[in-house]
Amino acid sequence: MTDPARGGPLTRRSVLGGALGAGLLVFEPDNEAMAETLAALTGSGDPRVHTRAEWRAKPPKNPSRVLSRPPDRIVVHHTASPNSPDSSLEHAFRLSRDIQRFHMRGRGWDDTGQQLTISRGGHVMEGRNRSLSSILAGRHVVGAQALHHNEHTIGIENEGTYMKAPVPASLWTALVDVCHWLCEEYGLDPRRGIVGHRDYNDTTCPGDVLYSRLPELRSAVAARLGGAPASSDPLDSEELDRATGPRARPRTGPGTSMETDATSTVRVQPDPAAGTSPGGTETTSPFSDGP
Repeated sequence: MTDPARGGPLTRRSVLGGALGAGLLVFEPDNEAMAETLAALTGSGDPRVHTRAEWRAKPPKNPSRVLSRPPDRIVVHHTASPNSPDSSLEHAFRLSRDIQRFHMRGRGWDDTGQQLTISRGGHVMEGRNRSLSSILAGRHVVGAQALHHNEHTIGIENEGTYMKAPVPASLWTALVDVCHWLCEEYGLDPRRGIVGHRDYNDTTCPGDVLYSRLPELRSAVAARLGGAPASSDPLDSEELDRATGPRARPRTGPGTSMETDATSTVRVQPDPAAGTSPGGTETTSPFSDGP
């Protein structure tokens, strides 16, 4: 089958890109029919991404903004929530609902902030509305996950707290799979394209342990893509500053997690779609307990 607009083969990117461009996907449709369509368009080697319909997402207050260009960085986060031993799919779906409820009710955003979520059991879920269709179309949904850098970054929330605890093997495998998929879809070099949340903002996220494994993550993804594995972290501080602007240095010590610390006062990250003004503060409780 050919794409009449381009005269070439009809691909998932041309189908979804045309639908997004024509405004046919005003919302990421949270229904079973669209979930089946997106699943059919996902490549056989891609990770299994559970759609918003599958984890029973609430409708967003407003549709997310889709940019007709790809992101240039993948931001790795941790949820800073308890390290649950529950590896079930139902737990993963509940995690996605808890995060969405916290972001929408607790922070007043239009929807969940991150584009993708990975549970400790290795289950991958679509986050912000329109994320999956935009990834498959080579476009970028603007999220609310890296203050001042949402316009050019896509965020992955990894369930758990990794300041000292090891990253579960199932989560790590899924994270490598997802980053490989995103680098393929967006044409990113993982040795420069994968960063941690603390590279941009004043936070301990994604935890000392997970952050220390980012060079390993870049190497694993680069090897999968057929490039030479990176032997060390290729982004020194000066190089990263040139690419992204001056970054905040991570905080250390107790009570500093932006995600869930129950006693600390944290900076509210503005939701670009909701128009939340920057500079406010709020005291947060763990999202798994609800806002």
